Amino acid sequence: MRQNIAIVGRPNVGKSTLFNRIVGKRLAITEDIPGVTRDRLYHEAEWLGHYFNLIDTGGLELKSEDEFFTHIEEQVRLAIDMADVICFVVDGKDGIQPMDRDIAQLLRRSNKKIIVAVNKIDSKKKEEWIYDFYELGLGPVLPISAEGGLGIGDLLDEMVESLDERSLVMPEDLIQVAVIGKPNVGKSSLVNLLLDEKRMIVTNLAGTTRDAVDARVERDGKVYNFIDTAGLRRKRSVEQGVERYSVIRTLNAIDRSNVCILMIDATEGVTEQDTKIAGYAHEQKKGLIIIVNKWDLVKKDTNTMRKFTEEIRTKLSFVHYAPIEFISVKEDKRINKMFSLIDTV
Repeated sequence: MRQNIAIVGRPNVGKSTLFNRIVGKRLAITEDIPGVTRDRLYHEAEWLGHYFNLIDTGGLELKSEDEFFTHIEEQVRLAIDMADVICFVVDGKDGIQPMDRDIAQLLRRSNKKIIVAVNKIDSKKKEEWIYDFYELGLGPVLPISAEGGLGIGDLLDEMVESLDERSLVMPEDLIQVAVIGKPNVGKSSLVNLLLDEKRMIVTNLAGTTRDAVDARVERDGKVYNFIDTAGLRRKRSVEQGVERYSVIRTLNAIDRSNVCILMIDATEGVTEQDTKIAGYAHEQKKGLIIIVNKWDLVKKDTNTMRKFTEEIRTKLSFVHYAPIEFISVKEDKRINKMFSLIDTV
């Protein structure tokens, strides 16, 4: 099992920028708005022959009463529990803030190896900013510039020094599965069920998941990487900025997948947006499985499933090859059949 390094800190200190810098891709959405990174983001990373999972987390606001920040705190605490090493990112320009002290207290109780990364140190003159942070008494304090790439090598050296021999094993090939569909069809709930843990924030608000989030699942000796994606909305519903980038992340998730699971809401049937999402996966020549969720909410007779299947085959005739399965994530019904379909596709 790959070891985990978690990046934590208050909002807007550069956590996602550091995450992107280390994994070498723009995976995390970075924007100067508190709460942009809501879920834990995972990505395998490598440094000098050491392989590990890097976890990006949302900005901690420990005393906030905002619902989303409460969810974020729950996610960050889970990431801390899972981590073998914690990288606590602070803003050198701001100095120690009261929230930094609160987070330091939380991290101290974890009894994990903690590295303090003082960000935004982009010149030698600014390195003296780091000395105040020794006061936190957490562990090594290193100056970095996530934006400019300064000090990242030293930080990674410190990170992998605490990993054991498991980090020297090459990562196995994963079956990449993108979970796609419009908002609120149950994508995050499905991934949470497969993981048996609350990794994705699940609410009844459209657009809750804004990043594409990787989640590894082991089943019957096989390893699957499920990519939970933001729900794609109609173009006119997509605002500029963060949500537009979320659409790009979803399309990128499809690009890097082997198999796409298109989730359809049984209470709504096939919509125009479902057609467009399936079309993109088809154009990219991806394996496709059509999963009809919320089947428990549909009034049924002997012909209900046959009629629904006919509707799908008519409206999504261009993906006639895609197998169809009817499930209920809420009631954990027919989920196991999905894995055999993934293997077949």
